[in-house]
Amino acid sequence: MTPYELLLIVAVITAARAVLSLRPVVAGTSGRSTAIAREFLDPFIIAGLAAWVLITFVARTYYIPSGSMLPTLQIHDVLLVDKFEYRFHRPNEGDVVVFPPPVPTPDDFIKRVIGRPGDRMRVADGTVYINGIALHEPYVAEKPSYNLEIRDYGVAVNYGTGWERIDPNSGNVPPKSSWSAPDRIPPHCYIMLGDNRNDSEDSHIWGFAQDGGRFATGPRGGTPAGFTGRAFLIFWPPSQAKIL
Repeated sequence: MTPYELLLIVAVITAARAVLSLRPVVAGTSGRSTAIAREFLDPFIIAGLAAWVLITFVARTYYIPSGSMLPTLQIHDVLLVDKFEYRFHRPNEGDVVVFPPPVPTPDDFIKRVIGRPGDRMRVADGTVYINGIALHEPYVAEKPSYNLEIRDYGVAVNYGTGWERIDPNSGNVPPKSSWSAPDRIPPHCYIMLGDNRNDSEDSHIWGFAQDGGRFATGPRGGTPAGFTGRAFLIFWPPSQAKIL
């Protein structure tokens, strides 16, 4: 349930509560039925408003619909996402993050932060390198079958048939003027990869996620960007429960 759906439900209950408050008391009832109805509705209104505040500003649940984060996250897992933390600092390398991607989709994506603003980043022969240092990634399902480089003010990917640059018309690749260096991830931009590297729609397909502002290019260019929050706990099913 989204915050907007919850707020709509609270509004409907509040409207019903208001109607009962204005309803004339039927002779001989002493208003008992109306009072009982109000007594039951008021706690729902208070609880609904409290839940809305929590899922809007503090934390919310997130359901895993695909296998892009296997083996870390299984299909149908339910997570708790911290929406408060990134108000104070930017995402850390390795965080599992929920965010709106720069491509059309009805739902947020969930991926792992791999490259951050200012990093030099490449994928070569199945290994990810950040600033020249190979990452130890025990969480991946299998090594990526592609190579990737941040270079020449763009994102280049090689699937074994030659290098191809991600087209700014189909992904989020800021213009040259937004970069601090041709081989470093631009300000406010992140490389996000799924742990199931070879079955994940992520940065090797659509370029950069952003921590704010508006997407620079791509199908959602000009629309708001940002991070929904950091996934920190799997709480369902109980057999899969763990802190991320």
